Amino acid sequence: MAAPSNLSYTVEPTGDPDAPAGLVLRWDDDGDPDLAVWHVYSRGRQGDSFGLRGSTTSPSFHDAGIPHLEYYVTAESVDGDESGPSTIVLVDERLALPGPVQLFPTSLDGAVALVWDDNAFLADPNGFSHYRVYSTRYDLDANVCLNAWGLEGTTVAPEFVAGALVNGVPRCFGISAITIEGWESLWSPVIHDTPRPDARNQVLYARQVDDAKAGFRFWRDSNGDGLAQDSELGLTGAGSDGSMDFTLDQSGGQLLLVPLRAGTGVEVYGPGPVADLTSIDFAPNQTYSSAPIQAQTGWGYVWAMDGGDGFARFAS
Repeated sequence: MAAPSNLSYTVEPTGDPDAPAGLVLRWDDDGDPDLAVWHVYSRGRQGDSFGLRGSTTSPSFHDAGIPHLEYYVTAESVDGDESGPSTIVLVDERLALPGPVQLFPTSLDGAVALVWDDNAFLADPNGFSHYRVYSTRYDLDANVCLNAWGLEGTTVAPEFVAGALVNGVPRCFGISAITIEGWESLWSPVIHDTPRPDARNQVLYARQVDDAKAGFRFWRDSNGDGLAQDSELGLTGAGSDGSMDFTLDQSGGQLLLVPLRAGTGVEVYGPGPVADLTSIDFAPNQTYSSAPIQAQTGWGYVWAMDGGDGFARFAS
């Protein structure tokens, strides 16, 4: 019998980097008709003897609980002959990535948008797999996150929208980074936020992802009275609709703010990120470009629009 080849492992994350749920081993099935069973051997530390961990007729093996340090696999024939060992795999927790160093929430109607630093991916792009997003209820009176954390979802991007939330009910959020082997990082800083029906924030998607939600119009005078009503402000629509003020476009790994409506232009506000949109209290007296501009997390942008009456309108 030939020794099994291409042995690999995947750790099962739980939210606690020190307590994975288990480990799954996988190897190639060479299709040998004389194969009867595979045997899995392991040891908890180097210097110890390997012991039989289990046997299986499938080219995979699930080892529940804290994984051992090293594993190898052998094949046994129907005649009882056992092959030599496969290559030994080292279950190396040192492969874990650093946790995200920052996490920022934005309140939405029935949702919370999250963005965080992409430092985990940048630390090892080839070893990075995805992020896990966790949440739990927040006790506003006691100022603590309840110990009932659950998985909200996963994403390969440093951003996530937690939806279908109850307005007015605060929640805590934390992010971890997962390697291709399944190792989980320490968490990001834990933050809390509250979805609310009066949130003025909107979520836009790149036109290539969801065109129907990629366009934005600051004000549309639907009834023609020249006055701004709440229902006419902050409207989302199709990114392909030329009556929108701008759309989000994805190009070369960047998100671009692309002016659409004739007479609309945009410029970045200031030399760096702003604390909040309320930090923008005036529109710079300059020419506003109709060319696309890169959208960067935390930065502010000022828009100039043709008001249709000979006067410009400004928004941020």
